[in-house]
Amino acid sequence: MQKASRLKRELQMLSTEPPPGITCWQTEEQIDDLRAQIVGGTETPYDGGLFTLEINVPERYPFEPPKMRFLTPIYHPNIDNSGRICHDALKLPPKGAWRPSLNISTVLSSIQLLMAEPNPDDPLMADISSEFKYNKQLFTEKARKWTQEHAVQKNMGVEEGNKENTPGHKASSRKREAFTAHLEAEEPTKKTCV
Repeated sequence: MQKASRLKRELQMLSTEPPPGITCWQTEEQIDDLRAQIVGGTETPYDGGLFTLEINVPERYPFEPPKMRFLTPIYHPNIDNSGRICHDALKLPPKGAWRPSLNISTVLSSIQLLMAEPNPDDPLMADISSEFKYNKQLFTEKARKWTQEHAVQKNMGVEEGNKENTPGHKASSRKREAFTAHLEAEEPTKKTCV
């Protein structure tokens, strides 16, 4: 009951007063299965990109954080090849910073900030983190290339509520799966986000 009424309020707020560069909507009639899109920030390697996220709201929300992951592939030290995000606001204390006073809008805004300012000291992808720290030019080039390949929208006239059924989304999912399989074969250096 509390979850449903709170989510309705949050979705209403997100539709009437969304944070700059962020949109969020529910999929079909399932209020706990959401999608969001974050516009890549200017003066970042993600500029011009539109990144789609999947949000699953747990039964105990707001006492448990929402589960979020990127559906659009992104080259980032705090986001792995499956789209999982290493961010304190997505974890419960003592290791995380989630608290019931936070909401989906604030978490999406903090993820948007994480995109602009990666945290290489708490990486999910150790190899990308090392690149970010010690060869930022190479990191920026790769992140821009990924953004161009996966997140720059080809003007397809997509309806707002039907993004996940578009050819671009299906191709993006196939690209992510193929890329993940390729990386698993190479076994890149990963560090578990704690």
